[in-house]
Amino acid sequence: MLRLAVLTLIVCVSSSGQQPTQHPSNIVLIYVDNVGWGDLACYGNPVIRTPSIDRLAAEGVRLTDFYIPSSSCSPSRGSLLTGRYPDRNGLTRQLSTQENWTGIGLPHREKILPEYLREGGYATGAFGKWNIGFAEGSRPTDRGFDEYIGCISGNCDYFTYSYNGRHDMYSGTEPLEMEGYTTEIFADAASDFIHRNAGRPFFAFVPFNAAHYPNPKNKHPDQPFRWQAPAEFFRAYGYDPDTKVPEHGYRAVMTALDAGVGRVLEQLDKEGLAHKTLVVVASDNGGWVGPRRPELEVASNSPFRDGRTSVYEGGVRTPCIVRWPGRLPANEVVREPVINMDLFVLALRAAGLDPPQDRVIDGRDPIPVLRDQAPSPHRNLYFRYRAASGMRQGRWKLVRASPDHALELYDLSVDFAETTNVAGSQPERVETLWDEFVSWLSELADEE
Repeated sequence: MLRLAVLTLIVCVSSSGQQPTQHPSNIVLIYVDNVGWGDLACYGNPVIRTPSIDRLAAEGVRLTDFYIPSSSCSPSRGSLLTGRYPDRNGLTRQLSTQENWTGIGLPHREKILPEYLREGGYATGAFGKWNIGFAEGSRPTDRGFDEYIGCISGNCDYFTYSYNGRHDMYSGTEPLEMEGYTTEIFADAASDFIHRNAGRPFFAFVPFNAAHYPNPKNKHPDQPFRWQAPAEFFRAYGYDPDTKVPEHGYRAVMTALDAGVGRVLEQLDKEGLAHKTLVVVASDNGGWVGPRRPELEVASNSPFRDGRTSVYEGGVRTPCIVRWPGRLPANEVVREPVINMDLFVLALRAAGLDPPQDRVIDGRDPIPVLRDQAPSPHRNLYFRYRAASGMRQGRWKLVRASPDHALELYDLSVDFAETTNVAGSQPERVETLWDEFVSWLSELADEE
């Protein structure tokens, strides 16, 4: 285990409150960063090696139609932790550099998942990328987590933890000096948390910063600008660790990420807790793709169109795997649409808790879908980021790339890559769907 002496510096806060009405399951929610639908072996990638995540898929349920309501890191995390659309919870944008350090980010009126679970008797810990605000009242330990180790920004350096010239590794609310690769640090911190809380229900939130691209603003002048991973993960592919080939570096980062997931799974096995634990691995949005930064944009959202920050499928449809032994089947594939806010409800159900009644929760209970192949609990799924809007209703996907673009319509049942816009031949359907989208936005506006 990595630097356990350092981990003991964490401030632990116990809380008593409402007790679960059923036997509670432990919950491990792993949220990976900018990993595309086509980046994992179990989703069809022919080169990248992800044996731990593949194992999880073989032991659980793999979702093919899992969505994010906003295709960027901050709003995606806000919706996951509140169970509410970004337009409802108030975090609709990617946080700026200064906001990552001192901004409120997710409004304080919002109550997030660890607060509910701690009231239900859970130990709660977060280990990884925060990226939803670090002003007083916004920090992980202000918002329901008993302990935290991680980078508070969106994309700190993997080895130096620098973010725009400032140190970005924290324990609780204080800067933390340590050495190591962020994926391994977060995996070991989560594993230590599991070990220390093996005798009580726990919620481990593990938002790895991998596989975010290596931001040049976070490099020291003498640092090479390339994808970063320990040498062993380059050598696993037969690559030189000093390679400048971006595809080689990205594969090493992904396999290092998979090994981090494997460390957490191994800890559950070691404690004899795998059968009592809900484990989820999901990505916060699609990968970076396109011609803008060829040395960076080597992720795969295949077979879908576009990527991060868009509302086409490559930006909002991501991998998600759920393992819950005895509650969900093994080696199952679910093709019904589910959205990340449903994981909020799933976690509460695993704890034997009901969703809150004092606010609108947009997430729905996905257990019938995951367990019984029931239809999606959503009539519509909505997507918004910056000027782009989209909506899925069954087989139909409506897209408006920007306010000055015409509405586009795609039939995902035959055109999941969104190559053929059929809006011209389906004007009444386009009008009906757009009316529903506008009505949804009006409903949110009326709540303010």
